[in-house]
Amino acid sequence: MRADANDDVVLTSPPALGPLYARAVVPRRGGWPSLGERAVVVETTADPGAVAAYARVCGLGVTDALPVTYPHVLAFAAQVHLMVTQPFPFPLLGLVHVRQRITALRPIALDEPLRVRVWAADLAAHPKGATVDLHAEVTAGCETVWTGTSRYLRRGADASGLPAAGGDELPVPEGPAVGTWPLGGDTGRRYARVSGDVNPIHLSALTARPLGFTRPIAHGMFTMARTLAALGPRALAPVTAQVAFGAPVLLPATLALVVDEQDVGGGVDVAVRSGSMKRVHLSGSVRPV
Repeated sequence: MRADANDDVVLTSPPALGPLYARAVVPRRGGWPSLGERAVVVETTADPGAVAAYARVCGLGVTDALPVTYPHVLAFAAQVHLMVTQPFPFPLLGLVHVRQRITALRPIALDEPLRVRVWAADLAAHPKGATVDLHAEVTAGCETVWTGTSRYLRRGADASGLPAAGGDELPVPEGPAVGTWPLGGDTGRRYARVSGDVNPIHLSALTARPLGFTRPIAHGMFTMARTLAALGPRALAPVTAQVAFGAPVLLPATLALVVDEQDVGGGVDVAVRSGSMKRVHLSGSVRPV
């Protein structure tokens, strides 16, 4: 780890998330600080075996390019490092991922050296507390090839004096399901192995219970990746995909996909519902860039 000319924290490999989650359990002395200004940078090249394992778990095809959602795996590790080791206004455990936006500007080859830069910004008021955005930019050489924004909610946080956050909801298409897929009770553990995201809320009933759930819940980014996999070529780079996460997916579960083809621009609106179609777990849009 070092600091570069911009005072960014530079890591030579993605940090292991297990020790960071363990560190996050211990309250910070002196309480939680305000938002810091430093960014965290990871210089890395994706491991083809790890990418293939991720693709299999998410139902994606294995190709010579990174899945559109995979750079988020690299960025997420840096984001957790930032939230745990740098000034950050909220404890990591208990944050709720409410929205994700990804723009893949072109396919990224498996062997491309990448620079992943993440930073936090945009504290805002939310009807249920306060939100913060974690931004990510992936560059190959001097070219930006991928960007992402993850919005997290801290329920009950004091949002006095903060501007209002933009709406977290996206249009929810209606209609019959175009496909369904069952998720086993081990889905959270399987995704944790390939993504590194070992947040205990996803792993078992025993570890999810202290966080308010009787059963483990699926990772939101797994649900997003599985949705894009179902869309096939329509969700390949260059593309922008944005989703709002709704009701948590309690595992095991059966999910149903609703797709609304858009007449202009060739994009689609999507919703992921419960098998009964009564609950919306994800809503979003996918548009070519």
